[in-house]
Formats: sequence, structure tokens, C-alpha cells
Amino acid sequence: MEYYKHESAIIDDGAQIGAGSRIWHFSHICGEAVIGCNVSLGQNVFIGNKVTIGDKCKIQNNVSVYDDVYLEDEVFCGPSMVFTNVYNPRSGVERKSEYMSTIVKRGATLGANCTIVCGVTIGEYAFVGAGAVVNKDVPAYAMIVGVPGKQIGWMSEYGEKLDLPLTGGAEAVCPNTQQKYILKNDIVEKVC
Repeated sequence: MEYYKHESAIIDDGAQIGAGSRIWHFSHICGEAVIGCNVSLGQNVFIGNKVTIGDKCKIQNNVSVYDDVYLEDEVFCGPSMVFTNVYNPRSGVERKSEYMSTIVKRGATLGANCTIVCGVTIGEYAFVGAGAVVNKDVPAYAMIVGVPGKQIGWMSEYGEKLDLPLTGGAEAVCPNTQQKYILKNDIVEKVC
């Protein structure tokens, strides 16, 4: 076995788990899940069947990643954050055929206790603050807070707030890495 599994964790037959990954206490991984290399799954994490988790993701305690949720590389899921997969659930109505896909792009951060309503895409290196409720797509590098989630700024790949307006055109430098970012047509890109 090329990954670590705590003795209390349950991994169903067929699950694919990459080298260097760590699965902690009371976690459950369903048999069709695909988990990349060097992933950390905290205590009491559930991973559904139709789930893909990229390399170097960190999923903190008490997070359930349900079917039709896809995490690209280096996604951070804070403690007790929530994914959904049905927009209008009812206990007495079977809606498995109505699951809506949620995609979280590379390097995004989903803060503690935030909720991601199904059917959205979270852009690369976006930053969703603790307790926010995201019910629409989030642009790359956007900083989202509140209920419902509202963009209040832009973040660098390092996780520092960029001195950029929400719209228009401008340039900024990450205060930590000195990497340059440009805002053009309401889209932020890192300058290589």
C-alpha cells in the first residue's frame, strides 16, 4: 500500500488512491472514487462514488464530498464545509438522476463551514471565506464572502489579497511573492 490509512477508516473495494495520500480516523471512501497523490483526508471525511480528487488536495475534518463533485489539484476544503449535489432535495422524492456537477478548479480554497450549492464552478485559486454560501460560478482568483456569497476582492495564488478593483483594468503585485497580476475585462490573470 502506497498510502496511509488509519485503522478506523473504511475504503471500499475499487477505490483508487494515489501514493503518499493520508486517510485519517473514521473516514469512508466509496469504491468508485478516484483520489490523487499526496492528498490528506481529515477525520470523518466521506468521499462518494462519482468523485475525483486531484493531487495535493487537503480535505479537513467533517467534510462530505458527494457524487458529481470534482476537485482539481491543490484544492483546500476547510473544516465542516459543505457540498451539495441536488438543488431541490426531498426525502420522499428520488432525484439521483438530477445530480448537478460541481467543479472546483486548481488551487481554490473553500473556507471552514462554507456551503457550495451544486452546479457551480469555482475558478482557479479562488478564495471562498468561512461561512459563505456560494450559489453561482466564482471567477478565478476571486475572493467571496457572505450569504449569499459576494465578491469583495481578488487573491493571489499565494493566498494574499491583491490591490485590485472588482472591475475594469489594473495591475497588482502579490505582497509576498512579488508575482504580478493583471485585471482586464473583469478577469484576473497571473503575468508569467
